[in-house]
Amino acid sequence: MAGKMSISGVQEKVSLRLSDDPEKLEIAPSGGRYILKPDPSRFAFIPANEHLTMSLARQADIEVPVFGLFNLQDGATAYLIRRFDRQDDGSKLAVEDFCQLTGKSMRDKYEGSGELCVRVLRQHATEPAIEIRRLFKILLFGWCVSNGDQHLKNFSLLTLPNGIRRLSPAYDLICTRLPIPDDRSLSLSISGKKNNLTRRHWLDFADYCQLSKPTAQKLIERQIGSLKSSVSTIRNSFLPDDLKMEYAEILRENTARLSLSE
Repeated sequence: MAGKMSISGVQEKVSLRLSDDPEKLEIAPSGGRYILKPDPSRFAFIPANEHLTMSLARQADIEVPVFGLFNLQDGATAYLIRRFDRQDDGSKLAVEDFCQLTGKSMRDKYEGSGELCVRVLRQHATEPAIEIRRLFKILLFGWCVSNGDQHLKNFSLLTLPNGIRRLSPAYDLICTRLPIPDDRSLSLSISGKKNNLTRRHWLDFADYCQLSKPTAQKLIERQIGSLKSSVSTIRNSFLPDDLKMEYAEILRENTARLSLSE
């Protein structure tokens, strides 16, 4: 997708593991169970942004890994997340992102749609109906928080030890309109659109997902309700006050569009 800015592409990531002191982490060249993301120089407050967005996702009943926000010795802030593809004994679970599953190269990660993701789950997931419902919630949430960097590599299929293949917990959730105010488009189209979506577009997509209209309406209303009750979460976040206000306004704007049928 020409001109699309990938925040994840400019953000450094460091693999970590627990040291002999269980209260400390150390750099792990391989086998790390945690990923540390420092604040990138190009975009300010990305760790606080991701921490808030992941917190809102968890409140919206979206499964996410264990995550946190930390102050480094130099005073900078960093975001930490536990890898969902590592077991307690350190062994690795098989994981394939949707670029791999669709045979696309990394540079084509923006060339896709919600419908393509549904087809991936129908073909590869052990329980497609369950995973497609989860996908619907994640995509809807991503639109509500203006996550314009939710591309094919940010969805993965995880194979559990018992052989079950399921959608991984959600990760790399962020409000891209804070650092890039003009970024109002989704990475993956929904019902043929990447911006200016209304409830009708999400209901059309739900129909493609084989979700009944009452089920889809309920999921949409729950999403709206969850975000409308997020005032305290935003207020208590680690963003500066001006960005807290911007974030809250973005949520109000997007959830209001969900009440529109056209």
